[in-house]
Amino acid sequence: MSEFIWRFLGWHPLWPFFINIKMKEFCWLLFLTACSHSSKSQSVEIFLREDWREISAATPVTQEHVSNSDLILSLHGPGKDRIKKSNHPHIPNDPFYIWSGDCLDNWGVSLRHKIYRVDLTGQAFVSWRSKQSGFRQMRLILKLADGTWLVSDHYDGAADDWRETKFMIADLRWRDLDIVKIIEGNWHTNPDLSKVEEIGFTDLMVGGGTKASSRLDWIEVHGKPVERR
Repeated sequence: MSEFIWRFLGWHPLWPFFINIKMKEFCWLLFLTACSHSSKSQSVEIFLREDWREISAATPVTQEHVSNSDLILSLHGPGKDRIKKSNHPHIPNDPFYIWSGDCLDNWGVSLRHKIYRVDLTGQAFVSWRSKQSGFRQMRLILKLADGTWLVSDHYDGAADDWRETKFMIADLRWRDLDIVKIIEGNWHTNPDLSKVEEIGFTDLMVGGGTKASSRLDWIEVHGKPVERR
């Protein structure tokens, strides 16, 4: 190869140097292409997204307020009857969102697909848009295929305005969750996240009005669908 180039262009002492540079660039390009292909092969699709219907506020939130017809809503905990689907028409661009401020006890919200479970292994992640006030910390909750409920160690804390947060599932640790009381338990090691039945959120706390509450505008789950049998 190099002899052909030298004969074609005429030999020069610097030609080997330039040829080596080009070969390195070519190898680096191949490496980047392989990495890109690998990344795409590991990518996950949107399994579900919920934005809540743009209808009047109500307490508690009900299935009527779920915009995605493939999803089933469940409310949990002793404070569930005061979970509100809120909106303020007089506030410009105010979203239609879930609000915990009136909850008299711990609460939780979860969503289940009518047909599929979801595989949350690999590159799976959950993102949402929320705004917490006071000491409220919104966390993910999961129901596994065997009925086990989990709550994440990572959380979305207080913010002055709405913000989007992304949770890479592989980065999270989990505690058992008492779904009746909405109270965390012991650490749960190596949970099987390949067949997750329900996905939701809680802050593990009672509501405290506007100054101490959690709000969730939308939630999006990226994972691989698994047929429920």
